[in-house]
Amino acid sequence: MVSRPIPGRTTAAAEGEVVVFLIGMRINHFWAPHHWLPTMLAMPRMLRELSRDPQSGLKGYQLLSGSPRTYLVVQYWESEEKLLEYAAAPDRLHRKAWAMINRFERKSRRHVGIWHETYIVPPGSYESIYGDMPPHGLAAATGVLPIERRGATARERLGRTDPR
Repeated sequence: MVSRPIPGRTTAAAEGEVVVFLIGMRINHFWAPHHWLPTMLAMPRMLRELSRDPQSGLKGYQLLSGSPRTYLVVQYWESEEKLLEYAAAPDRLHRKAWAMINRFERKSRRHVGIWHETYIVPPGSYESIYGDMPPHGLAAATGVLPIERRGATARERLGRTDPR
């Protein structure tokens, strides 16, 4: 479903700490899909699992492609605890996917690269602005507010000055 743009300037309705998890892969050798395709297919399955479970802690995500060989998922989580809980849960797909990747790592090491980064962003250390955009990124994960509710400038939205 495609969202309609919201006219004017908006900001994300995020409150408190924001947990951002970036995870991606790079296809190093296109001619070896049997090495990289299982890695590529694991992520959509995990995202479906998480999206079906409101208690999982995943607030939203965005799939991105940097090139025909690089893929990235930006995820927004309710808390660091929920992210780590999912990663370690023996009955969830992540644990099975990670075991598969570790099993095949020696064979596929040079064929596919994987990486992730986790950012725990404290209140007052993030801000957002969207102009004539549908909900996107952090706003898609947490909701949208009119920009005036947070302040007219980045400094105000970061809480560095009083917007009044």
